[in-house]
Amino acid sequence: MDYTYKKIWLIAFPVMMSILIEQLINITDALFLGHVGDVELGASAIAGIWFLAIYMLGFGFSLGLQVVIARRNGEQQYSETGKTFFQGFSFLLSLAVALCLLSQILSPVLLKHLIASDAVYNAVIRYLDGRIWGLFFSFPFLALRSFLVGITQTKALNMAAFTAVLVNIPMNWILIFGFGMGISGAAIASSLAELCSLIVLTAYVFRHINRHLYGLHWSMDMTVLKEILSISVWSMLQFFMSVAIWFLFFLAIERLGEMELAVSNIVRSVSALFSVIVNALSGVTSSLVSNLIGAGEKKNVFPLCRRVIRLGYAAGVPLIALALLFHQPIIGAYTDNPTIVQVAWLPFAVMLLNYFFALPGYVYLNAVTGTGATRTVFIFQVTTTIAYLSCLWGLSRWSVPLAAYWSVEYLYAILLGIQAIIYLKYKR
Repeated sequence: MDYTYKKIWLIAFPVMMSILIEQLINITDALFLGHVGDVELGASAIAGIWFLAIYMLGFGFSLGLQVVIARRNGEQQYSETGKTFFQGFSFLLSLAVALCLLSQILSPVLLKHLIASDAVYNAVIRYLDGRIWGLFFSFPFLALRSFLVGITQTKALNMAAFTAVLVNIPMNWILIFGFGMGISGAAIASSLAELCSLIVLTAYVFRHINRHLYGLHWSMDMTVLKEILSISVWSMLQFFMSVAIWFLFFLAIERLGEMELAVSNIVRSVSALFSVIVNALSGVTSSLVSNLIGAGEKKNVFPLCRRVIRLGYAAGVPLIALALLFHQPIIGAYTDNPTIVQVAWLPFAVMLLNYFFALPGYVYLNAVTGTGATRTVFIFQVTTTIAYLSCLWGLSRWSVPLAAYWSVEYLYAILLGIQAIIYLKYKR
């Protein structure tokens, strides 16, 4: 299998667009809520990350599902890819039901003890009440995306992404300002956008995918589900932990003040655009590595990773330069408060430069995931998280600028990358 730059890009670009669905939803929420109030802007950060932590349980499972589908595709067992998809689809739908119910019961209790400001807490709960039901749309979407990425037919993800954006932006305006629903309107708009993108992707699969070739007929096979879970359980824990530490990060910022929390939400919102490139390329790396191993071409794993990283720098560095050059209008789009625009500049620059470390770190980490060693990846996540949280705890004991908290992200990406490279070099 010869994965050229062009072929990698053609596979990765639609994945970027699909990941952009989740990120643009969060960005749009922040853009609109920044003009409602600083409390709503800050609360949407905490609520969004809390929801994302729950969402990542499904995303982690879908990554394991994608690895198994890609392996079957690489082995040319095409009918098994559809069979594997339906096991994953059924599990994700069941997981959505369980997580929605648990969130409605436990989230208000847990968040009450974690959030210091009553105003922020009440806004967070209003957001979650409308947002959590989006799992019924986003989890089936993840199953469909895993199938399409696994068989390397990703063009439809573009249409789904654009549909979500086209729905989310006007619905945010209508519900937040037209109906005066505030932060609750942003949550409902986001869930509706996910529903529409799911409809588009489902229609595409029914119309354009050869259901007979890929075995797309409903069936249940616990043996296949156990195989997926044996890989996915560690991915689920890994991705949940990766977002949980973001949540702890924002809790630390919330204790600095509502303005610092609002600034950090703006910085996080812009960083989401760059994480789209990183997550798409690293996610595709996982699938391509799995296909290479299925085809017996292990020697091509490192050359593939280097090509993906070069492609990522070619796509991301010009955007970083533009963001640094036009930082004032970018930050100003989120708020009318000139103090926030001024305070946000240094954390904004620190965040942007982390791209140079995050891209190789996550590409090599996902290459390990593509080998099926998801338990090993989880161990890397644990050791890195301990170092990360230790640094945050140390910073919290000193009076340091907000940018210092954001610089800890460098440590996180570098440690993940180093551990992944060592594993790939010395483990057969």
